[in-house]
Amino acid sequence: MASAPKILAFAGSLRTESFNKKLVKIAAAGARAAGAEVTYLDLRDLPLPIYDGELEAKEGLPANARKLKDLMLAHQGFLISSPEYNSSITGVLKNAIDWASRPVAGEASLACFTGKTAVLMSASPGALGGLRCLVHVRAILGNINVLVLPDQIAVSKAHEAFNPDGSLKDPKQQAAVEKLGQRLAEMLRKLQA
Repeated sequence: MASAPKILAFAGSLRTESFNKKLVKIAAAGARAAGAEVTYLDLRDLPLPIYDGELEAKEGLPANARKLKDLMLAHQGFLISSPEYNSSITGVLKNAIDWASRPVAGEASLACFTGKTAVLMSASPGALGGLRCLVHVRAILGNINVLVLPDQIAVSKAHEAFNPDGSLKDPKQQAAVEKLGQRLAEMLRKLQA
């Protein structure tokens, strides 16, 4: 019998009350309900300098970048919720991807990404719910060998969409986000078989 799929869930936001942190936690609950082992990561807990090749050459990989890489290596799948900043990916998420993609001696190129499977989602106060940024996140991940599932959700008017407990007010939307996590868990099981 295959082991439970391991999924790393995180949002491309540092805000404590981030809509995207709330959203990815809903998807994570769906993955757990489907039998996956889910680790939630708050990128605020792993502060990283802005990627700088000269800094890397001088000091090597920052300790928190190594921790991020280790977390990513330990999981087969990613649940990623990204806010939309100026119609694109957040600097925090892009910076985390950039540091995690850096080569390390004895490690295969793009080891944190190659062969991984991801599901994307977004929440934004705008009318499109962050949909435009998901195109960019999908392109970036696809170019570094991540299989990004076609299912995605963009929650518009996010400032009105959540209950105080972090759940979505719309039960159909809540179920759809939980289903994203379930689909990732199911796909990882199929890939393990």
